Amino acid sequence: MSALVYGANLYANGIRQHYLRYGGSGRPLVLIPGITSPAITWGFVAERLAAHFDVYVLDVRGRGLSASGPGLDYGPDACADDVIALIDALGLEDVVLLGHSMGARFAARALKRGASAVSQLVMVDPPVSGPGRREYPSKLPWYVDSIAACERGADIETMRGFCPTWSDEQLRLRAEWLHTCYTPAIVTAFEDFHRDDFHADLPAVAVPSMLMVAGRGGVIEPADEEEIATLAPGIHIARVEKAGHMIPWDDLEGFLAALGARFGLSFAGAER
Repeated sequence: MSALVYGANLYANGIRQHYLRYGGSGRPLVLIPGITSPAITWGFVAERLAAHFDVYVLDVRGRGLSASGPGLDYGPDACADDVIALIDALGLEDVVLLGHSMGARFAARALKRGASAVSQLVMVDPPVSGPGRREYPSKLPWYVDSIAACERGADIETMRGFCPTWSDEQLRLRAEWLHTCYTPAIVTAFEDFHRDDFHADLPAVAVPSMLMVAGRGGVIEPADEEEIATLAPGIHIARVEKAGHMIPWDDLEGFLAALGARFGLSFAGAER
């Protein structure tokens, strides 16, 4: 039986925002996906998280069913403000804010910009690129070309060429939904990985925080962990050794075990 409660839209921060809710009870957890991950592609993770949390998975502007198209600001401040406004509009309190990749950077920025209802932060393998730093290991054409293929109408075999380790179910969802990622929004986000200073946000994070690192991702290196620990004293760092950057896709149980250890929860036996 699915833990999906409903999908919904609301007007917050001047735009229509779409989200999916899983579980419906427990402590609220707001999940911000990465650069080309509409909310529905995180459904298999949210189903498991719903064993202990009331999960809200966002469609970041320019993706999925949220507002998109020309004329919108796709920068990190606007996207962080979307998160703050959505949490406020839903009336959530004591929120766990979990972001993956781009979403992790937006989560940290949201706290810097005053997300007062958030009491705990989980950053999953955020890009540590920025001004004067090494480049993010993925390249922009990988995103643009895969979106273009889906805009024409791609099948799972086309997607397998971009994501060879994913399951057929994951590839099918990506083939179905990737066309909803507005290419200029993706380009802006990718360029912001290199021109926006993520590290400057970390000293402003005053809530208990966790950094989850992909052992095989190549995004966060040991020296980066040390720097982040210096900038955010007390941050809990966990490595999922068998996973690449898309941690739940590569090792869902490892992702859940790391999260569960941080919160004192067990996700074993919560499969649906």
